[in-house]
Amino acid sequence: MTGTIFDIKEFSLHDGPGPRITVFLKGCPLRCRWCHNPEGLSPEPQLMIKHSLCSRCGRCLSPCRHEDCAPFSRCLHACPNGLVSLSGRRISARELADILQKKLDFYLQAGGGITFSGGEPLYQGEFLLEVLSHLSCHKAVQTSGYAPKALFSQLLSAVDYVMMDIKLADDRLHREYTGVSNEPILQNLRLLQQSGKPYLIRTPLISGICDTPENLAAIAEIIGVSPWEKLPENPFWKAKYEMLADCAAAKE
Repeated sequence: MTGTIFDIKEFSLHDGPGPRITVFLKGCPLRCRWCHNPEGLSPEPQLMIKHSLCSRCGRCLSPCRHEDCAPFSRCLHACPNGLVSLSGRRISARELADILQKKLDFYLQAGGGITFSGGEPLYQGEFLLEVLSHLSCHKAVQTSGYAPKALFSQLLSAVDYVMMDIKLADDRLHREYTGVSNEPILQNLRLLQQSGKPYLIRTPLISGICDTPENLAAIAEIIGVSPWEKLPENPFWKAKYEMLADCAAAKE
């Protein structure tokens, strides 16, 4: 089975217990207006171009015969400043697990492990579960919780730690700002709370949307005594949209 990832980051310190390797899977069913990883929205590989540094030399627009460039009508290798890149590559579950397993010695000795993020990792649920089945380490996931109940239950059986977002308590506002209902998320929250697995609830403090006293009070009532982390807004997230050559497709 194959899936699509867009990054593997090592030595992550905020993605679970201990130092982590964090794997970012492409594709997400939500369209949060503040998405900090827009390159993870589309499940397909995408061009990313650093337009602000471009000298307009036109080399990347010249015809080429590279097989990997054919789908994009642009050469990925011609830019003299390396400003053109591809976000997303397809990889088999076995190959990804082997790559990760070979890097694990340090992380295991330091009490860390591997975390899967996105996008929404459960968007590629079967692929994620297969990769997890090949790994012998502490396994964590960062998720919106927006997934079918059966798939979320399988995930809980396959990981050691869950970081789950509760962004907006009001379903109407959740639909307005993320494009989907929060009902499946709240159902899966109850599964998580009853699972016995260690977990952390997280809320991004998006100004005027998620950080309002009304929303935070409503979330506090929903999650009860669950551990809760409030994440400050990242002021640099908009720059990534400018780099996406097919940004409009990412927002669909």
